[in-house]
Amino acid sequence: MALRSSDPQELFTAACAGDRASLARLLSLIERGGDPARVVGRLSYPKSGNSYTVGFTGAPGSGKSTLTSAVIGHLRKQDLEVAVIAIDPSSPFTGGAILGDRVRMQDHATDPGVFIRSMATRGHLGGLSLATPEAIRLLDAVGRSWVIVETVGVGQVEVEIAGKADTTVVVLNPGWGDSVQANKAGLMEIADVFVINKADRKGVEETRRDVEQMLELSDLSHDAWRPTIVPTVGSTGEGVPELWDAVLAHRAYAEASGQLRERRAFRLREELREIVARRLEQKARELCVGDEWETLQGEVLSRTTDPWAAADQMLRGVEA
Repeated sequence: MALRSSDPQELFTAACAGDRASLARLLSLIERGGDPARVVGRLSYPKSGNSYTVGFTGAPGSGKSTLTSAVIGHLRKQDLEVAVIAIDPSSPFTGGAILGDRVRMQDHATDPGVFIRSMATRGHLGGLSLATPEAIRLLDAVGRSWVIVETVGVGQVEVEIAGKADTTVVVLNPGWGDSVQANKAGLMEIADVFVINKADRKGVEETRRDVEQMLELSDLSHDAWRPTIVPTVGSTGEGVPELWDAVLAHRAYAEASGQLRERRAFRLREELREIVARRLEQKARELCVGDEWETLQGEVLSRTTDPWAAADQMLRGVEA
């Protein structure tokens, strides 16, 4: 039975025992931030580090959600439990997730081996917020061995997904335009696996050739991983077993070569850096109030003090 408690420790204990409602409430605490979210993070962190994260990214309309649903089905046939974080554009009215991805994955909604959560971008350009790595760690801590992160396609900022996943799958569609966009967006540099989805359309071989040519021009060392190119039809499941084999092959390579350890270390360092930056930003906002702030604003507006000098004056206590 789901706990009605709002205590993070009680909810965490229940979630670890398999209570889905408690897990959902913990994720809501993480999204809202503040002290309860920090408690959840402290509880999750020591028990995390066991799951494997696969990121799906690509242009809008490439069929990522349909493909993700097919991948979930493939994993469940192997009796593997999976969690999905679907990063949705923030609702302009509520700031919450639009939930479109969850609608498209509704076939798995009643499966106890599947947990799907939509999270809002909250205006963050890369489609990801600091809540996402915390959410991944929570899902890891409660025992989900596979976590899929599907990110909204928004152009060049899609590259950020590379910093959040152990294996990054870039989804393209048949046609020259998609491959050109992939190159422009920098997706060539982050892809571990390329998927040409909607492969029942014309132009698959041309797109494969385009990607192969761009890979030839990429600065890849001889012992580096060469991204696999897999055609799929997400709506029918065609090519999904081959896609998952490519993900498993990359995982084996990443573990054997030490790449996985390096990626995870980089991810944690960058997360720590961003947390420090966000907290300093919050402190700066708290600092910019009061009589001295009002006086300095007036001096800047009257041009008796320049903005940098005014900022130095406000920060002198902090920097001391």
